[in-house]
Amino acid sequence: MEILISALIAAGLLLILAMSLGPKFRDRAGGSMPGDAFQARREGMAAVQIESRGVRDPGVLKAMREVPRHEFVPEKYREDAYKDHPLPIGYGQTISQPYIVAYMSQALELKPGDKVLEIGTGSGYQAAVLALLAGEVFSVEIICDLERGARKTLDRLGYSSVHTRCADGYKGWPEEAPFDAIMVTAAPERVPQPLLDQLKPGGRLVMPVGSHFNQELILIRKTDKGLLKESLLSVIFVPMTGEALKNIK
Repeated sequence: MEILISALIAAGLLLILAMSLGPKFRDRAGGSMPGDAFQARREGMAAVQIESRGVRDPGVLKAMREVPRHEFVPEKYREDAYKDHPLPIGYGQTISQPYIVAYMSQALELKPGDKVLEIGTGSGYQAAVLALLAGEVFSVEIICDLERGARKTLDRLGYSSVHTRCADGYKGWPEEAPFDAIMVTAAPERVPQPLLDQLKPGGRLVMPVGSHFNQELILIRKTDKGLLKESLLSVIFVPMTGEALKNIK
């Protein structure tokens, strides 16, 4: 019954929003896109899947309404782009479900001008969301074909403050350190020391940690008294590869 009621509410919201936005909507996140048929779905996604589940940061909600997730998934999955589940993007990788993207973004407490490191570019969607919340975003992807695809999409949509590179994210991006915030979207069994070293005093790091079927999302704050760790959620992310595999217990 609860699922049915939620579905009816979502359908009603989408219908109302679609009627009110009209055919000449211009998508602010990805440049001018007259008649964006997906805008109503983004609005419904933000209201039903995200805000109703406790993500209330106005900047995060605005970013989730603006970034065109359908541009960051393979063509055959576009119709599913605003459903609340991960989608395959190739090479055994996925784009995270919208709720998790929003939740992790909120956890970082980003401010305009913050310098952010993202580990696991994937298709570039999370980096685009971060770009609307902070200053420059430096995103590392270990699979070079994915990094090239993400770069192409980000450039096409005008996300010029996102910088990408193909490298092992376990090692971070030392030339650009330190960072105000770090987000990791693949799970190692332990927090990589290089990432802690590249976090500014007062900085925040959010990431999944654990084995393939037993992970928790954690938030680490670097304070003058040391590192403060908080467990947030039980999650399932793709495992971190590369150097991380050498540090399995």
